[in-house]
Amino acid sequence: MNKNNSAYIYILTNYTNTTLYIGVTSNLAKRIYEHKNKLVDGFSKRYNLTKLVYFEQIDSIVSAIEREKYLKGKKREFKIKLINSFNKDWVDLSETLF
Repeated sequence: MNKNNSAYIYILTNYTNTTLYIGVTSNLAKRIYEHKNKLVDGFSKRYNLTKLVYFEQIDSIVSAIEREKYLKGKKREFKIKLINSFNKDWVDLSETLF
């Protein structure tokens, strides 16, 4: 799922869709596995954020980090619209991707 130096930004939520987490990685499958198995200490583990509802593949890690910062700076409503445009039912995308 990763070509050369590309990276991913992704949004996780919990199963009640109440908390959002935005992250960046060069290996989406591995990172989601880590979140789902609570191998990552911090915010996502504390709030049980294991449901992948959005992701973008980006050409470089530098651009992915810029995109992550941009999205983190947006209001919740913006993020919800972004998720809805990509995954209107907020299904766990990792169940069909990996």
